[in-house]
Amino acid sequence: MNLRDYQQQAISDIRQAFNAGHQSVLLQLPTGGGKTVIFAEIVRLATQRGRTVLILVHRKELIDQASAKLSTLGVDHGIICGRYRPKSARVQIASVHTLVRRLKVQPFNPALIIIDEAHHAVGGNVWGKILDNWPDSYRLGVTATPCRLDGQGMGQMFQTLIRGPSVQDLTARGHLSTARFFAPPITADLSKLHSRAGDFIQSEASEALNRATITGDVITHYQRHADDLPAVAFCCDTKHAEDVALSFRSAGITAQTLLGSTKACHRSALVQDFAHGKLQVLVTVDVVSEGFDCPAVACAILLRPTKSEALYLQQVGRVLRPSLNKSHA
Repeated sequence: MNLRDYQQQAISDIRQAFNAGHQSVLLQLPTGGGKTVIFAEIVRLATQRGRTVLILVHRKELIDQASAKLSTLGVDHGIICGRYRPKSARVQIASVHTLVRRLKVQPFNPALIIIDEAHHAVGGNVWGKILDNWPDSYRLGVTATPCRLDGQGMGQMFQTLIRGPSVQDLTARGHLSTARFFAPPITADLSKLHSRAGDFIQSEASEALNRATITGDVITHYQRHADDLPAVAFCCDTKHAEDVALSFRSAGITAQTLLGSTKACHRSALVQDFAHGKLQVLVTVDVVSEGFDCPAVACAILLRPTKSEALYLQQVGRVLRPSLNKSHA
């Protein structure tokens, strides 16, 4: 892989931070900036020195992405996840939900732990329990959004922050797509919604958003501003998603739901159909907000109100990866 200049600079900055005595480093880079490329190269360099590396992720899509990048670089690795056969290797990609159950029988002792989507790492949760198991390992966290709904900083887990170029910088250099924003005049009444854990209660948000007038308005604006563009619609809950998908299909627009309950084989087929233009709209609840790398996405339809800046940026970031011959909305 040919690294971009800012990716090479990030690797240099991370090395300098470790050499300066920091044991835990956090890298912030916008969605689409190539965080996986950066840490895959760091893993390659570490294995050349005989180091052991553990990569922590929380979704199958992230496992597949990391594995593909490491394979491209010729880095031998194993995967710690229920549906994968164990393999002895210096590098392991681990599902946090699987690894946390195997800590007592896990002989692997990583010199470096890489935490993908590191904003999830909090003391006491599954990420924190895993990191506590190897207190002497170096840590590198990567995230597009180093912020949390509870307002707490990331200093509990990381000692220093390295910031890559901004969305504006990457857009100006042609590494991210230029986006246009549209705000239809018909909006839901959010004034009576309550909050839990720092964000709107999604059952209440679903009741406020799942209305024919709102969904119909969304479809009208999609047809007006983004007709035929591959779109992802972010909804509040399963019923909301199913109703929105049905409304799109009723309007003659091919649409399917992609949910947490969607079986892996069906999920892959849906993404392939979407990437090849056989499906115009994917309707989802959170599944596509992280770990979804499909440059074909050209339109984000935000039907889930949120107080989370991180969630908003993750959703919008799905449409920023450049692809040939497409415009964005």
